[in-house]
Amino acid sequence: MQSNDARTLMQCAVPTAVAGVVAVAAGFVLAGGKGAIGAAVGTAVAGGVMAMGLFVLQRTAKSFPHLFQAMGLVLYVTQFLISAVVLAVFRDTSLFNTRAFAFALLGAVLVWTAAQTRAYMKAKILYVEPEASEARESTPAGSPT
Repeated sequence: MQSNDARTLMQCAVPTAVAGVVAVAAGFVLAGGKGAIGAAVGTAVAGGVMAMGLFVLQRTAKSFPHLFQAMGLVLYVTQFLISAVVLAVFRDTSLFNTRAFAFALLGAVLVWTAAQTRAYMKAKILYVEPEASEARESTPAGSPT
């Protein structure tokens, strides 16, 4: 993982963790201990799914740049389906409050997405690889190369 990838991961994970702490506190106040557990699990699921997506997207961008946009769409659909499957699996559980789980999952995904958007807008990523200074030779204008 390159330094800008790690920086993007941290810029997304920290706000999501803060939102998770807020969700756990709100879940505890509104639904007791089971609400806090549900919010914690929802935040963890969202963070895991989104971090996996970021990792896959970064690997695709470096290995197959021509597939980057298509992979982004496939990844978005995959993240949505994984979240839907997790929601369906835990629909009738008594381990935690499912409403707190669902709202924490939604909130964490929205916070991660906003943080990732901000991180990419603030990143200074080169669009082209700069030419090495020793590789450049001055040639007169109009001369054949």
